[in-house]
Amino acid sequence: MTAPAIDVHGLTKRYGAKTVVDNVSMRVAKGEIAGFLGPNGSGKTTTIRLMCGLLTPDAGEGQVLGYDLRRQGSAIKREVGYMTQRFSFYEDLTIEENLNFVAGLYGLEPARKYVADTLADLGLTSRKGQLAGALSGGWKQRLALAACIMHRPRLLMLDEPTAGVDPKARREFWDEIHRLAADGLTVLVSTHYMDEAERCHRINYIAYGKLVAQGTVADVVRDANLTTMVLDGEGTVAAAKALRKMPGVDQVAPYGTTLHVIGRDGVALRASARAVAEATQCSLRDAETSLEDVFIQLMSEAQDNVT
Repeated sequence: MTAPAIDVHGLTKRYGAKTVVDNVSMRVAKGEIAGFLGPNGSGKTTTIRLMCGLLTPDAGEGQVLGYDLRRQGSAIKREVGYMTQRFSFYEDLTIEENLNFVAGLYGLEPARKYVADTLADLGLTSRKGQLAGALSGGWKQRLALAACIMHRPRLLMLDEPTAGVDPKARREFWDEIHRLAADGLTVLVSTHYMDEAERCHRINYIAYGKLVAQGTVADVVRDANLTTMVLDGEGTVAAAKALRKMPGVDQVAPYGTTLHVIGRDGVALRASARAVAEATQCSLRDAETSLEDVFIQLMSEAQDNVT
């Protein structure tokens, strides 16, 4: 079998008394798009930096792209493209000038060819003379992606790459990610968008430093073992108020004119939902549990590690 692109075990990182990354283990296959989910402050960025070779773990070991995480951090950095949360290019330079600068940092020769090929691959050739600061959010993200892949890395690390980008640009960005993965590039991407998580081959959910769920979307939803029911009718406002105090009800979420009720104790939840639906003259039906339902449930059950 082909060795995984990422194979790390027990990664731990502490800052003083606070454990930011707590015994995290992860395997990502070559050519896989792995999603990395979790609330703000959960340790996603720190974990990514540990696997990039930018930080040294306090405990744990493993390999990234066949290199030892502790001893060969410099080799890992040369073969990883890392896209940070914030746009970090010179806004008073053009797209082409920014890419020329990056090519120089990596010592790419001939730089002109690398830049031209990357501009063409990402659909940026016609815009190469535009100032980076004048670009929309979507085009800024495309420039950032271009800079990350120009040195032809084997692993791409994306830290919330589409935050603040409109839905059309987000879809186009993800189409590009799938094209790159189909050519053999491995991608680890952190995101808060459920539709983006569903476009990953597998997802990993971290909460306050601890990895609490892994697998395909279907695996994670199934393993959460949640029951979801939907109430519909004019009485959903009253129903929501009543249900929040009922046995078995962990979440109550309005969706338009309907009300989604979610919980781990399916028997208790069904009894509560039936009673409230009857009292408020709402219809009641079963529904599939969504990844967002699972995300919220895991967040609510996680223990904050802030000391």
